[in-house]
Amino acid sequence: MQASAITENMPRLRLSAAAIYRLGVASRSIAAIAGGYVLAALVTMLLSVCLPMARAEAVMTATLLSFAIYTCAVLWVFATGSALRAWLGLLIPGAVIAAILQWMGALSWSLA
Repeated sequence: MQASAITENMPRLRLSAAAIYRLGVASRSIAAIAGGYVLAALVTMLLSVCLPMARAEAVMTATLLSFAIYTCAVLWVFATGSALRAWLGLLIPGAVIAAILQWMGALSWSLA
């Protein structure tokens, strides 16, 4: 009972529409930069293991494709309707690809 009386007297933080918009853009920017990089790196790792060619050629091909993947990820983040959808659209495929890599034994979690 006392806690509700205390919270009623506290002023609520209200953000203006401009502040909400700027936070959304900042969140999308972080998602595009960091999330796009992680997704591109995971796809590169998966392709370098799965492509049916010599190891050096597979790595080179996957690395070259990573630039296109990163660009598409950045474009997609800013084309979605919300920042939450942008984050989920990067995290879910990234988690699936990481699980596939872990299942294949190609992903090392060692910190040593």
